[in-house]
Amino acid sequence: MTISSLGQGVGAIALYAVIGLALMLIGFSILDLTTPGKLSKLVRDGRPNAAAVTAAGLLSMAFIVVVAIFNSPAKLSDGIVASMIFGVVGILAQVIAIRVFEFGMRINVSALLAAERFSPVSVVLASAHLSMGLVVAVAIS
Repeated sequence: MTISSLGQGVGAIALYAVIGLALMLIGFSILDLTTPGKLSKLVRDGRPNAAAVTAAGLLSMAFIVVVAIFNSPAKLSDGIVASMIFGVVGILAQVIAIRVFEFGMRINVSALLAAERFSPVSVVLASAHLSMGLVVAVAIS
């Protein structure tokens, strides 16, 4: 390993870290936008169901982002573009699948997330987030 290749590797790590952060922020924004109630406020207000579902949503998006980056082409410029495209498409697919799941299960998401007491339904919804995140991540690979 030369100093030049070491520098290129560090630069690639930094770029992919920025891409990963950007995709996570985009994913949270999409999740927040499509969820009844303001997730960040519900979490800050200590709503346990909102915290559980939000955490699972972020983790499921991380699966998608990691696989999108891991499977990106070796050429850095191609890898960046592919990671962004597959990351955004994967996040959109995951969010749509979750909204369909909520509808199919007839979950009152607004009431669930705003509740001050923990509800087992939030575990089911959190599991759906994680499951769909894994499914979409594998679909990317």
